Formats: sequence, C-alpha cells, structure tokens
Amino acid sequence: MTSWLPTLKTDTPEEGYALAVKLARVAVKLTQPDAEVRDRLRPEYAEDSDALIAVSQVVATHYATVAAANDYWRDRA
Repeated sequence: MTSWLPTLKTDTPEEGYALAVKLARVAVKLTQPDAEVRDRLRPEYAEDSDALIAVSQVVATHYATVAAANDYWRDRA
C-alpha cells in the first residue's frame, strides 16, 4: 500500500504550504467521507467568515508542523 503522506519534507516553503493545505483537506475528507454531504455543506461555510478564519487557522497549524519538520528550510537557503 502506497502512503499518501510519505514525508513532511518539502523543497521549498511554498511546497510546504501546499502540503499544509492538503493535510487540512484530507482531514475534512476523513472526518466527513461522504462527498455529497461535503458538497451540500460547502455553500454554508463558503460565505461564513468565522468558518473561513477557522480554515486558515487549521492550515497555519499544519504549516507550522511542516516547517518544523523541514527545520524551517534553513538548510535550503
């Protein structure tokens, strides 16, 4: 079985951010595996500023984790 997350290592901060977004998206899919339910709920949170801010906080937390795993990209500068 191939892992969808073989590593937290990325070559650049931008790749790290993309990984953080993916981590957040995968968490939503695992929490609510029914795509129809997710699609039905999307319009509700898409216009809810509190929900959008919460998403940003989740991505920021994941990004901090990825950045730490990459030693904040110091070795790559």
